[in-house]
Amino acid sequence: MLKTILIRCLQIIPSLFVVVTLTFILTRMIPGDPARAVLGPQASVEDVQKMRETMGLNQPLVSQYKDYMIQIAKGDFGVSYSYNQPVLGLIAKRIPNTLLLALPSVFIALIAGLLIGVTSAVRQGTLFDYLFMVLALVGVSMPIFWLGLMLVLVFSVHLGWLPVLGMGSISAGIGDVIRHMVLPCFCLATIPTATFSRITRSSILESIHGDSIRALRARGIRESVVIWKYALKSALPPVITVLGLQLAGCFAGAILTETIFAWPGMGTLIVGAIDNRDYVLIQGAVLVIALAFVLINMLVDVVYMIINPNVSYEGGF
Repeated sequence: MLKTILIRCLQIIPSLFVVVTLTFILTRMIPGDPARAVLGPQASVEDVQKMRETMGLNQPLVSQYKDYMIQIAKGDFGVSYSYNQPVLGLIAKRIPNTLLLALPSVFIALIAGLLIGVTSAVRQGTLFDYLFMVLALVGVSMPIFWLGLMLVLVFSVHLGWLPVLGMGSISAGIGDVIRHMVLPCFCLATIPTATFSRITRSSILESIHGDSIRALRARGIRESVVIWKYALKSALPPVITVLGLQLAGCFAGAILTETIFAWPGMGTLIVGAIDNRDYVLIQGAVLVIALAFVLINMLVDVVYMIINPNVSYEGGF
């Protein structure tokens, strides 16, 4: 296992290299001038030119790319144009807020998805099964931005039950923060819940028709114990694999969710950086998200090997 983990760590390097390169190229394709965005539309041409020189944007793209790669290799993510602060410091302030949304959302989605998936598999062919599988299909297909706007319209505008903007204040009590979390967490958990329920149902159906489960039933073990202890355990590896993808995907989903609910996390940071043509901040934020994505997936692969020892340590993932 240690050798496999080492190999995966080495594989991270070319993956991040591709991410950094693509992000560098794509940011330069964003319409607008970062220097003009910093100084404002009333700035003179001379001032804009001086700002471009200060930012290093007057150099050829090859030189800019080489300088940026050297910075990244040294662990220096640069200074944000719009905030005039180190990029790592800005990201460090926003990541906990995004995790405060992502982790509870994935946990809720996992529990709900397991319950729905197992129950649908046990009641295969019933009205309950058809109803929840249709709802799961709708959940997977539903755009997050549309769902978020509908939640705001119903629960905030019409009913006035829940706040819609910001993350509340801990000084007003933990209840205030939780009330602000309800709508964005529900929005962010919708697609993972639908995905977990579909994967769990398929895995449980495959598991309960296996010889080992038939043998347990023949021994007179209670059906609930057979399903929730033995069948679910053998059906977990695919769910664990999907768990890593969904957790990493929550960072991407958070961009839309945080923007709709004005949640001060990585999503709103990236959107603001794009609006301000803040190349350095965009590149740093995307790199951190990509690093989180590959690390989460590596951790999931290790957990998968622990759960299923039949997976070869040498064969990769």
